[in-house]
This record gives sequence, structure tokens and C-alpha cells, in this order.
Amino acid sequence: MSLDHETRIAAFDWLKGQVDIHGDVLPRHVLEKGLVHAGRRVPLISPAGIFTPKGLTYPLTITTAPKGPYDDMIGTEGLLSYRYRGSDPQHRDNVGLRQAMRDRVPLIYLYGIMPGRYFVVWPVFIVADDPAHLTFTVEFDDAAVISAGNSKDYELAEPRRAYVTSQVRVRLHQRGFRERVIYAYRTQCAFCRLRHEELLDAAHIIPDTESESRPTVTNGIALCKLHHAAFDSFILGVSPGYVIEVREDVLKERDGPMLQHGIKELHRQKIILPRRDEFMPDKGYLEWRYERFREACT
Repeated sequence: MSLDHETRIAAFDWLKGQVDIHGDVLPRHVLEKGLVHAGRRVPLISPAGIFTPKGLTYPLTITTAPKGPYDDMIGTEGLLSYRYRGSDPQHRDNVGLRQAMRDRVPLIYLYGIMPGRYFVVWPVFIVADDPAHLTFTVEFDDAAVISAGNSKDYELAEPRRAYVTSQVRVRLHQRGFRERVIYAYRTQCAFCRLRHEELLDAAHIIPDTESESRPTVTNGIALCKLHHAAFDSFILGVSPGYVIEVREDVLKERDGPMLQHGIKELHRQKIILPRRDEFMPDKGYLEWRYERFREACT
């Protein structure tokens, strides 16, 4: 087994451990530090979008920078169009991806959701090269396939990758929404100020199952898991004036200190709001949600 292949598998295993700790949106400093394999440090990200760590034969990661110069995108057909490095098809980074395509080498994809935060997907494969449009085509695959040693199972790869890519698009949408909303609320619950990021969610004001819903920060509120569940269950509501209301029957309940301090004492309190006007919850969305809360109170 080559050093490149050993390092690649070690990087996949390391990523799994990091995702177990942080979730599948990783901080840049974690990716820059990377792992240690065969006595050397292997970072997973660099200023270059196509990155081949020292000692490897092929690129290990491809990165879409947040607000970067390239218009990488997952199209409606479920494939990622990834732009060349620069405009020279023979640039060594572009040649490296072409060689990875030829030899069917699995890579890691890092999508910058916002500065310093990257959605991580692996393995991905380069499956087409279009020099006329300066793009590669990338497909996503199931990490379990690589872990099981079936990376050459190409006869079954196409339908599997189509399914995996569709799931990646959903996850990318969800993680992007969460990261932007939590950032807008300064990494705290808008109801109780809890600041443990691992206990925070991005709650939709208009649920994403509704046609009126939009995946924008103005349709989200950062909430801890308890208050997210209470908000979704119409135990708690928020008026268009940003005031929290507790459903009347819950106010009348007598229970332990969690209900008293965690829910009932929020009644008539104002939510914590973003500092930037463009992140403020949309009052039209709040009115939509508040009407349904009032219906639940009757």
C-alpha cells in the first residue's frame, strides 16, 4: 500500500473522529492543524483550493472558499462543478486533479459556509474534466464504501452516488442555515442566553415544510434544544414585537423547577436580537408563526 493511500485513509479516519466531536462543519484551525501520520503532520487545508500535502502523489482536498473567487456549485442534476485553479488547464493543481480522476482516487471536499467554518464531505471523486469551461465535475460517495475497502465498486457507484449527492445537498442547506443563524445571534439562545454551541439549533420561524419558508437568516432564531422544541410545539410563541409568550395552559401547570425557570419565567420577556439589521427576524414571518401559536392556545 502506497504512502499516499495510507495517508488518505488515515485522513478519512481522522475526519470521522473530528466530525463525531464537532459535527460536519469544522473550524478552519482544526483543518489547518490536521493529523499526524507516519511521523509527519498532514494539514487538510491551505490557501490553495486544490491542496496536495507534502509527500502525497495526488491532491487530498478541494475547497470552496466562503465568498471566494470561484463559482463552484452543486447543480440540479446533483453534481458539483468545481472550477480549475486559474485559467491554465496545465497548472500543476489542475493536472493533479486530472490524475486523481484517471486513477479514481477519493478526495475530501471542504465547503466554506462562512469565514472559518467548513462543511466537510468525503469521499468525493473527480468524474469529468471540461477544459473549455475550466471545470471538473465531482460526485459524492458514501464514506462506508471506502472504509469497507470497496472503493473500486464502480459498477454500483452511479446510483449510490446520485443518492448520496442528493443527501449532501440537503445537509449543506441545513448546516449553512444553522451556521448563519447561530452566528447572527452571537452563538447564544435568543430566549435564555445559553452559549454552548453544541446545544444550540437554528429554529425556522416558518417551517421549511411550508411553501412560504425561505432558507434565510431572517427566517431563523437561534434557540437551545429545549426552547427549540417548545417553540416547535407551540408551547412558546414570539409576537411580531419580539415578545415571548407561554401558552396559557402551560402557565397554569404546576411542575418542577425546569418548567418554572426554563419555560414559565420567559413569559413576556423580549428575545435577544441580532445586532445587524439585515439579520433581524422578519416581522411578516413572525406574524405568520404567531397566528398559528394563537390558534394552538385556543
